[in-house]
Amino acid sequence: MRKLKNSELGRLNVEDFKKTGKIPLIVVLDNIRSLNNIGSVFRTSDAFLIEKVYLCGITAQPPHKEIHKTALGATESVDWEYVEDTLTLVQKLKTENVLVASIEQAENSTMLQDFNINPKQKYAIVMGNEVKGVQQEVVSASDYCIEIPQFGTKHSLNISVSCGVVLWDLFKKFKY
Repeated sequence: MRKLKNSELGRLNVEDFKKTGKIPLIVVLDNIRSLNNIGSVFRTSDAFLIEKVYLCGITAQPPHKEIHKTALGATESVDWEYVEDTLTLVQKLKTENVLVASIEQAENSTMLQDFNINPKQKYAIVMGNEVKGVQQEVVSASDYCIEIPQFGTKHSLNISVSCGVVLWDLFKKFKY
């Protein structure tokens, strides 16, 4: 086997990416404090053709060199918007017929592998703060709560890892 060169990967340029059809999925970042996590979410959102990223509360906004360090230009390809209050955004999305799922460990949550989608429906996933998780009022306002199964000693995954796991799983469900 031989590693492929970047020029052999057939990736889209930013202009073509903007024109490409996206999966009907939005990522909402609820008070993310790490600039590296924010950049990683942008990069993963680019990889899986996510429609939009919303940055809420204390979540920093591009341009920022620490976000750029991990996003590697994905802040230019992925549509994004800042909204101060996560709950207000969630309520607005729901009025637009977007189903909202908080990614959180909660009573009656649905395990990620058991979460089924309707490929014609638009969804938003809410990723929470590195320490406090998704705000309770946002969890309460959500249509679903999705949990990533874990089997070790730790209580949670890093938000960028969680986002990658969830986006890959949902991307597969939308595409296949």
